[in-house]
Amino acid sequence: MRKGWILVMMIVCSGLLFASGILTAADFPSEIVIDGKGYKKDIKGPVNFNHAKHAGEYEAQCEDCHHNYVDGKNIWQTGDDVQKCSECHDVDKSDGNKKKLMLAFHDNCQKCHEKKIKEGKKAPDKKCETCHK
Repeated sequence: MRKGWILVMMIVCSGLLFASGILTAADFPSEIVIDGKGYKKDIKGPVNFNHAKHAGEYEAQCEDCHHNYVDGKNIWQTGDDVQKCSECHDVDKSDGNKKKLMLAFHDNCQKCHEKKIKEGKKAPDKKCETCHK
């Protein structure tokens, strides 16, 4: 009887931990403005990034954008702290494998869009004004 009770408690605790992870993952801003603050010159203007649409309708996984590389592997997982990209990516220069901020944004976004287009899905092309307003 005691073993059965322990099993029930383990299942309940696992369920609570799983549910709290889902609630944490769902708690994100619906839109993010990627602006040129910090740049010497903001040439193209800000990007209004619809976070909710990418995570929902476009089925982007959190790990597609959010990362924490250790030994070349992204160890970031849903529920981990999210840092602003500028906390690691320098505005002015790349450092080894760590690209400067603008290149990091462009590389990540464009590669994802190219992948979606190859899969036959709709995604913006490389025209600057498609994303920059």
